[in-house]
Amino acid sequence: MYNGSAMDLFEKNIAKDSPLADRMRPDNFDNFFGQKHLVGDGKLLRESIEKDEIPSMIFWGPPGSGKTTLAQIIANITKSSFIQLSAVSSGTKELREIFKDASDKKKFHEKRTILFIDEIHRWNKSQQDALLPYVEKGIVTLIGATTENPSFELNSALLSRCRVFVLELLSIHDIEAIIRRALLDKKDGLGNLQVKADDETIIFLATLSNGDARIALNILEFAVKSTKSNSFGKIVLDKKILKDSLKKSHFLYDRAGEEHYNIISALHKSIRGGNADAALYWLARMLEAGEDPLYVARRLIRMSVEDIGIANSHALEQAIACYHACHFVGMPECDVILAQCVVYLAKSKKSVEIYQAYKKVKEDVKNSVDEPVPLHLRNAPTKLMKELGYGKEYKYSPDYEWKEDQEYLPEKLKGKKYLSH
Repeated sequence: MYNGSAMDLFEKNIAKDSPLADRMRPDNFDNFFGQKHLVGDGKLLRESIEKDEIPSMIFWGPPGSGKTTLAQIIANITKSSFIQLSAVSSGTKELREIFKDASDKKKFHEKRTILFIDEIHRWNKSQQDALLPYVEKGIVTLIGATTENPSFELNSALLSRCRVFVLELLSIHDIEAIIRRALLDKKDGLGNLQVKADDETIIFLATLSNGDARIALNILEFAVKSTKSNSFGKIVLDKKILKDSLKKSHFLYDRAGEEHYNIISALHKSIRGGNADAALYWLARMLEAGEDPLYVARRLIRMSVEDIGIANSHALEQAIACYHACHFVGMPECDVILAQCVVYLAKSKKSVEIYQAYKKVKEDVKNSVDEPVPLHLRNAPTKLMKELGYGKEYKYSPDYEWKEDQEYLPEKLKGKKYLSH
């Protein structure tokens, strides 16, 4: 019988000294915030869970978006045995024990076994292959969690046997609801400590967390623990206390620590400002602290378009090549690959024309979403469409040597210019 990280969610007893983020994990949908596109009323995943017809699946989403919590809720609702592994610290030996135990349970019609593997993208090909026969035969129902694109990080054979569900970054409203629940909950939260935080402070914390519920709860817990009660026995939180907690808390990010978001911001701004030396320094700060090189590489891809764009169209090619090279080589060897890309981007000519133009376009799209396509730009594959004027008076650009006088935008936006030239 496997005795590792198996968890009976009906008998779980989280220690009172566990982190607040762990204590506040809900075991049903009533207190699960966010991901309505997946588990809202009437959604496919929600219905399959409630009907106890769940497939093996991969949850792809940013940190703190609820991947682990959702897996536990599924196990709870379906009354399944829940085994949680981290791909960072587990391997095939543990898998063999789990599969034997799950096979025995299946044979004797006991509980279904849900195997949840966090950071599944960190397993190599052979480790992922070891899952295949047991997933295919239904010995275990696999739920893998990853922050990386499964199309690149998971074997195609394993991916074909799983449904991929994309979790979104939590909204400020979702994080705010999670914070309020933690402040009120007397059993697992902070409800017995008389913590006071006004609406403005709670919204500030929700904004500070960058869509990550774990970060929000870790900052909140650190702030409460480090703040003395006032003369009325109340712990009063404000923006300054939360800012100080953000700086001091060691919970915020396990690879780059408290400065994670500050350092990636410094790297981005150094590249934008053309200071290659500073960019190299901030890159090294991240990598030497154990940052995932693919995270940095993805950000460099964004920078290559946002800050360089059409001033040097090769920058995007360099950044994508950097990502693939880092994926193939890994750390520590890929450090110089990232360094080369960082220096290249920092020294490149810069243009924010596309970035700024697209921001304007997005705003206009929101305000003109119902604007019809001009008749002369529409295709007319049927006789009726032709009779209605579809395609009428359209000027075929090559016939006019690309100098035709013709409007391409909706009537409401006629003549609008987004680019400087």
